[in-house]
Amino acid sequence: MRKVFPILCAAGLSSLLFLAACSSKKSAKNENLTTMNPDLTMLVGTYTSGSSEGLYSFRFNQDTGKSTALSHAKVENPSYLTLSPDGAFVYAVSELGDDRAAVYAFAFDQLDGTFRLLGSQKTGGADPCYIISTGKYVVTANYSGGSISTFPVSKDGSLLPADAVIKFSGSGADPERQSQPHLHCVRITPDGKYLLADDLGTDQIHKFLLNAKADASNKDSLLTAANPSAISVAPGSGPRHLIFSANGHHAYLISELSGAVTAFDYNDGQLAELQTIQADTVDARGSADIHLSPDGRFLYASNRLKADGIAIFSVSPSKGTLTKVGYQLTGIHPRNFILTPNGRYLLVACRDSNVIQVFERNPDTGLLTEKPDAAIPLNMPVCIRWVL
Repeated sequence: MRKVFPILCAAGLSSLLFLAACSSKKSAKNENLTTMNPDLTMLVGTYTSGSSEGLYSFRFNQDTGKSTALSHAKVENPSYLTLSPDGAFVYAVSELGDDRAAVYAFAFDQLDGTFRLLGSQKTGGADPCYIISTGKYVVTANYSGGSISTFPVSKDGSLLPADAVIKFSGSGADPERQSQPHLHCVRITPDGKYLLADDLGTDQIHKFLLNAKADASNKDSLLTAANPSAISVAPGSGPRHLIFSANGHHAYLISELSGAVTAFDYNDGQLAELQTIQADTVDARGSADIHLSPDGRFLYASNRLKADGIAIFSVSPSKGTLTKVGYQLTGIHPRNFILTPNGRYLLVACRDSNVIQVFERNPDTGLLTEKPDAAIPLNMPVCIRWVL
């Protein structure tokens, strides 16, 4: 039976490790191999109100920046997607604002880029917009539902019904944009102990302990609220996406409404603010995505609604603080972007320009140069992922 419970539950578990060390080593090994292999498999999620049919796969050459279309799968509004740790399964949200909101599971053939539908499950929260996979569980952030949902993974990669829908309450300083909770990101901390959930609507990052023993067979709860159960950020900022440095010592948050990037020290579930610096300097109130270069020397953050583009920051190797070094204009509405594992290219999903732009990256300055002959035309692209 699915459990629906509020955030104000008591913390009851001690600190738990969630991701096995062998999984981390495997991921690192796969990424190292990928930096040497010029051909990558790329997955793209789209909105389907136009001509797009859903999920798409491509072969991308990270030496030339050129791509070749492979296959596609029909899903309504797969606006965010993730892969199982071994790359054998793809999980995609279906971002719908009613009780049809769901997450879809596919078996994925990396050789030919084809998808085989395994099934779907309702999220129990409207407009799921972010999804992660641990191998044992899939977790979604449900924007309009003001909730996160957890799904046990079966042995065949399919999903069981949500065993918990965790609903939040409250509001933020902006009466128009923050009248209720809006969950926009879920992220596992580098130490594997916690799950953090960014709430754009209440200016909080909710924090949970992770149960390493939870899986489809034992029906243990994956999440228990930590103490404290949330980390507050600047009122009216609208926290959106959170990332961690490769060494796990720092975290970086992009806030949609304030357009600011906040740098934190991270230690055992604690975020200590180091710095706040503007990515959006024109008050567009539409900042979206954030990523570090593979070498950790540069940070990139996308902005929409005005001066659509990518803010570029250098990263202090000792302190983790940021210095703005440039700004690259892009197509319209750069909701999501990604860097190649070798750091040579940055790809931007420009939703309203119906294109994935390809930019070559200068490894010394971090600056970007568009490669127009490599652009990928596609209706309303909004999410890009590598199969590593």
